[in-house]
Amino acid sequence: MDTQPSLEAEWPFLLTLLPADLETSARELGALTRKREVKSAADLLRLALVYGFCGWSLRNTALWAGEAEVAHLGAPALFQRLCQAGPWLGHLLIQMLTERAQAALPRQDGLRIVLRDATGISEPGSAGTDFRVHLSFDLGTLTVAALEVTTAQEGETFGRLAVEPGDVVMGDAGHWQRAGIAAVVAAGGAVIVRVNWHNLALTGRDGTPLRLWDRLRGLAAGAVGEWEVQTAPDAAAPAPVPGRLIALRKSPQAAEAARRRVRRNASKDGKTPSAQALEAAEYVLVFTTLSAERLRAMEVLELYRFRWQVELAFKRLKSILHLDALPAQGDALGQTFIHAKLLGALLIEDLSHRWVAFSPWGYRSPTAGVDLAGASNDAGNAAPRDRRRADPGAMGFARSAPGAGVSRHAAAKTP
Repeated sequence: MDTQPSLEAEWPFLLTLLPADLETSARELGALTRKREVKSAADLLRLALVYGFCGWSLRNTALWAGEAEVAHLGAPALFQRLCQAGPWLGHLLIQMLTERAQAALPRQDGLRIVLRDATGISEPGSAGTDFRVHLSFDLGTLTVAALEVTTAQEGETFGRLAVEPGDVVMGDAGHWQRAGIAAVVAAGGAVIVRVNWHNLALTGRDGTPLRLWDRLRGLAAGAVGEWEVQTAPDAAAPAPVPGRLIALRKSPQAAEAARRRVRRNASKDGKTPSAQALEAAEYVLVFTTLSAERLRAMEVLELYRFRWQVELAFKRLKSILHLDALPAQGDALGQTFIHAKLLGALLIEDLSHRWVAFSPWGYRSPTAGVDLAGASNDAGNAAPRDRRRADPGAMGFARSAPGAGVSRHAAAKTP
């Protein structure tokens, strides 16, 4: 995707979508301490986007800057400038995401569904992961709600990104950590998370052992079981968090396909899967702190299926914007490259979500007496949101007959 011509032609308009205090923030964060070759924060941002978002080399970026009269500097000087710009670009990302959160749609039934995931990025010639991008994805608006770039040593956890009261934070088994779950609940949110059977860390509400396998084996194919449980205390989360364990037994065909995946993944490491691993492949296990009155068991499972939206967001970043094509070596330049890619991605999302704010002359009026961003959200998203809410039942899912396919238990007690 050749983005540089569009970036060059539409630069005055793109500046209207960015925070207004570019000069102040660049100076305070050390990105623009001297105005020699680079005369302004806008020019520095333009250089970072051409290098990171467009994926140009340092040499080609420097040549383009001279021809476009943006800056006259060589590749070594550009390298130094970009290495200093990483924290500032990260600050701009936070500013844009904060503005987006303030203009978000009203929460559906008082809840905002936030999907969490992370993806790894490698430097040239690296055999492993060097950076990790942590992402929160707002399912209601289909936009990025928050993100953070870290080194590979910092893993996935619900406690990493901010949670607002009423958020329902959803993640895969990589987020099955008691401390992260406790952090979400303490902030006034709720979780829906895939349970890692290797580290169950759950007990009954009375603290007795759960005896998971006895309960799962009692489910027929296609049936859903539900038990009131709590997280087992540990040093990182000493207070138990009450919730529900929801289990679905897969169909024979789906269970066999899951077992094949388990065998295939184990064979890559030269291992043979255990009998328990093959049995666990027959089930989907999900833990939630939402009450049954707020969201029923089958509705929790149906909602969890939407977690693939965040994976699609990463696929777009990697395949369309080439987020994984990291040309830079070194933490400072690597962070600048990733932040520039993500900043460009947010600009693309703003362009697509604020279409109603565009005027025939191609620029948005900064003095208009109408909240165009809010109007864009209402006009651009009201119809799809109404369609999601057309069906009866919580979160727009069709309700089944009471108790259909669900085995409910008041508490998980030892048989």
